[in-house]
Amino acid sequence: LQSQTGGDVSVEVNAAPGEDLTKILNDLRCEYEQIIEKNRREVEQWYEVKIEEVNRQVTSSSQDIQTSTHQLTELRREMQNLEIELQAQLSTKNSLENSLAETESRYGCLLQQIQGQINSVEEELASIRCEMESQNQEYKMLLGIK
Repeated sequence: LQSQTGGDVSVEVNAAPGEDLTKILNDLRCEYEQIIEKNRREVEQWYEVKIEEVNRQVTSSSQDIQTSTHQLTELRREMQNLEIELQAQLSTKNSLENSLAETESRYGCLLQQIQGQINSVEEELASIRCEMESQNQEYKMLLGIK
């Protein structure tokens, strides 16, 4: 059995020479580094654009804030001036009301005095009329006697 199975086996492999794995890895690493560098530049550009937009917005907002602050200051100043004018107008109104009340009071007193004089003159006139009527009757009686 041993003599039957005992033979020499010779195997020859015709294989292409093996590729250099180190070179392939270095090529892949170089390609990935280029992709990483490209991505880094794109991200930096995107970041710079965003920062520029934010800076523009901040500048615009700062100017808006300054404008609003200036407008607020002007409106406060105008409000104070209007309050001062309102107080002056209220003071003038009170003064005029007091003057009107004083004038009404004075003319009320004068009107009462004049009304008193009119009443006095009317009484005098009524008494004179009575006296004249009685004298007229006396005169008629005297004429009637004559």
